[in-house]
Amino acid sequence: MQHTRRGPAALATTVALATATAGLLGACSAAAPDEASEGSSDTYTWWDPYPQHDESSDWAARVQQCGTDAGVTIERTAYDTTALTNQALLSAQEGTSPDVILIDNPAVSTLADTGMLSTVDELGLDTSAIDENLLAAGVAGGDAYGVPIGANTLAIYYNKEVLDAAGVDPAAVTDWASLTAALEKVTAAGSKGITFAGIGTEEGSFQFLPWFWGAGADLRELDSPEAVAAVELWKGWLDAGYAPNTVITNSQNTTWEEFLTGEYAFVENGTWQVNSAAEAGFETGIIQIPARDGGGAPAPTGGEFIVAPVQEDAERYEVTRQIVECMTTPEGFVETATTFAYYIPPTAEGQAALLEQNPELEPWVSAVQDAKGRTSDDLGTDYPIISEQLWTAVQNALSGAGSPEEALKAAQTEAETATS
Repeated sequence: MQHTRRGPAALATTVALATATAGLLGACSAAAPDEASEGSSDTYTWWDPYPQHDESSDWAARVQQCGTDAGVTIERTAYDTTALTNQALLSAQEGTSPDVILIDNPAVSTLADTGMLSTVDELGLDTSAIDENLLAAGVAGGDAYGVPIGANTLAIYYNKEVLDAAGVDPAAVTDWASLTAALEKVTAAGSKGITFAGIGTEEGSFQFLPWFWGAGADLRELDSPEAVAAVELWKGWLDAGYAPNTVITNSQNTTWEEFLTGEYAFVENGTWQVNSAAEAGFETGIIQIPARDGGGAPAPTGGEFIVAPVQEDAERYEVTRQIVECMTTPEGFVETATTFAYYIPPTAEGQAALLEQNPELEPWVSAVQDAKGRTSDDLGTDYPIISEQLWTAVQNALSGAGSPEEALKAAQTEAETATS
């Protein structure tokens, strides 16, 4: 294999992007541990974003077992999500990259853009069984730079008691019109409608994208009629009282706390709330976020990719490949899903095996099958720039600072300038 590494100057220019592209899902506030030392021939270094899983955890034991199976010892270091992206870029700049990194999918293109990652073809990995929509989040410039270990995404949770009282059948919510009609019934019956996170951060874009994509909009054209329709939908709900004004500042955690009060019919939230929903004081269910004209809207994918940084010693790649393959068998995907409670395997075989154990996750499997990576469409490192303009436009429209058309036109102008 031949690998190229960009110079320190090229890498340094990318470090500033790390915070913007670091994933919002699964991030922890724990402090980053000391840097992992360079690996010897029988020690391979592994970094992941799970400091909540210490060395006594099942996760750590599983990582170590993959090293044992390959005949080496794995030295694992856990950082929180943002720190991991920053540290990965710095390590490449310093020539001290680990052998394997498990990193949030929007950051893959940022690392790949520096030239610090091996492609899956260079490693000899077979990704033919991976769902294309999930693999696409790790593609940059036509090359795949990692393997997803699973995916989480968004859907709509509902409170069955509130819907029953309003005479709303959740199965009848299949498009924007039927959802809005359900919200009208719920509020007329005295309950609250829907809550979501419109906060002015990446979380806001993450939550808005299903409606944006579900309208047929494209991130390269923020001011399209389809994009305007999506913002008008959210704004219309606020104006009608179907959604609270708090959505302008709501985080995903805040929306979930609102939903758990039992007052709301619907909340947009993610796979990671499955366990909490099961423990709520009322019966819950989920439906896919509907596209404007029916069917499931593409929701953005969360979740990590296994990537392999370029190494000076090319002989290390064979063991690296074995470690990655160990973590990405059908059984391994299911084990990851079980470990983290909310990851859906990225292959049909893994999904079938998961559903055999947990048939109640079928709606989430469908949502992941329809999902889309935020950096897909070869947006790469342009995504965080475009995303910031998108969430700014949504904020301005929801707050009344400008009409949806005005807010999105300004966003498109800014995005074009920044990415040209």
